Amino acid sequence: MRAVSALLAVAGLALLGWLGAGAPWAAGVVVPGLALLVFVLGFVYKVVSWGRAPVPFNITSVAGQQDSLPWIRHSALDSPKNGREVLLRLFLDVVLFRSLFRNTRVRRGAGDWPIYVSERLLWAASLLFHYSLLIVLLRHLRYFFDPPPSLLPWIEHWDGFFQITAPTLFMTDVLLLVGLSFLLGRRLVDRQLRYLSLPADYFPLFLLLAVGLSGVYMRHFGRVDLVAVKQLTMGLATFSPVVPDGLDAALFVHLALVSVLLLYFPFSKLMHMGGIFLSPTKTLANDNRRRRHVNPWNPTVDVHTYAQWEAEFSDKLVAAGYTLDAQPDGAHVPSERA
Repeated sequence: MRAVSALLAVAGLALLGWLGAGAPWAAGVVVPGLALLVFVLGFVYKVVSWGRAPVPFNITSVAGQQDSLPWIRHSALDSPKNGREVLLRLFLDVVLFRSLFRNTRVRRGAGDWPIYVSERLLWAASLLFHYSLLIVLLRHLRYFFDPPPSLLPWIEHWDGFFQITAPTLFMTDVLLLVGLSFLLGRRLVDRQLRYLSLPADYFPLFLLLAVGLSGVYMRHFGRVDLVAVKQLTMGLATFSPVVPDGLDAALFVHLALVSVLLLYFPFSKLMHMGGIFLSPTKTLANDNRRRRHVNPWNPTVDVHTYAQWEAEFSDKLVAAGYTLDAQPDGAHVPSERA
């Protein structure tokens, strides 16, 4: 039911986009403009609030040997000791999803013994989806710049290398849908993961799938007027909005879904795109043995030290046969306390 509710929500949003074709100015200018504004402000607010959050203790997430004695080899990537190793670890996590590549899960083996298996398919599908989405976004720059960036023809050439259909079928369009389908199917098929999944886990997957499918439909089936589309997008980019005649309803469906994605982004788990750079578990060095980390706002506590306690009960301790740490002559005698 959680997946069904998320699917129905996305279908309802697509229907609203289709109905928005009757009000092209609102659906093509006002809603996307507000969505972009909320996205930018929400993204900046989240990043600034995370950046201002105090991190008094070292809470680095480690999975390897910490740097300690010279003859013990430490794990530079899994337990970084300085900023250079932290940056290398963060780079590999962001660019190659290294942590996800090393991810494992527990399964029941022979004799009910737990066995650990890799999640390489999850890593591959995530990599496919994220990099395909990046290429798709870069290709969309053609609609916001005139002339388009010089890098775009090179990207489009290699992305449409096979030239299977006319217009050219881009590889990233297919890989984007394949990666999303795997991530969604994994949540639907895996019983344990399905039990843990909430509507908030399904909604962005269905929404991204709907955005991708609507884009593929417009390119290969709907055959929208690209000149009119570019007039609309260039008007938004130059703050001189114009709504040309003849825009297809499929475009308004696509715009509505993209607008919802922009509105939803800053307030969802999709903000991991910016949060990973501010996560103390990833961006701190594991140097607890080299440097003492003290909470800077620890209040002054009136403690009762052992020396004070011993001085207070010295007569009773001596009567009980204990040797005191502080002898009358000032000499230090090892304690015989249990």
